[in-house]
Amino acid sequence: MRTSAYIGLGSNLGDREANLRRAVEAVDASSTWLKRVSSFRDTEPVGFENQPRFLNAAMEVGTVLSARELLESLLEIEQRLGRVRDGQRFGPRTIDLDLLVYGDSSIDEPGLSVPHPRLHERRFVLEPLAEIAPQLVIPGLGRVTSLLAKLE
Repeated sequence: MRTSAYIGLGSNLGDREANLRRAVEAVDASSTWLKRVSSFRDTEPVGFENQPRFLNAAMEVGTVLSARELLESLLEIEQRLGRVRDGQRFGPRTIDLDLLVYGDSSIDEPGLSVPHPRLHERRFVLEPLAEIAPQLVIPGLGRVTSLLAKLE
């Protein structure tokens, strides 16, 4: 069975645009079917602010992978594209791929939370999601456009 999933993308090291484009290609080649990709947005860092600006986007895919398998695939792609996890949360990175939404599932397991736990607080996630899927309902949170309006 194919499930629609939404993935957040971000990069603030190296050639940010090329990093995002390579990530989109890698996700598309990994047991998923690319449906839509938002435009790329230049954004301020959140959390740890003393770092370069980010380029962010969102993509919609169809997948036969489980949520856990999709997350593992995203982590593998990050590693292949040069992501280093040095323990600094919210720090600079060549690529960041977040599983934002997986069908209409709400999942809270060790290492896997869907919808993404801070999705509704982050304009850099909601704006690209609203661009590609304005009618998307985030399980347990509401319509993406309504969540974005609350940040205004």
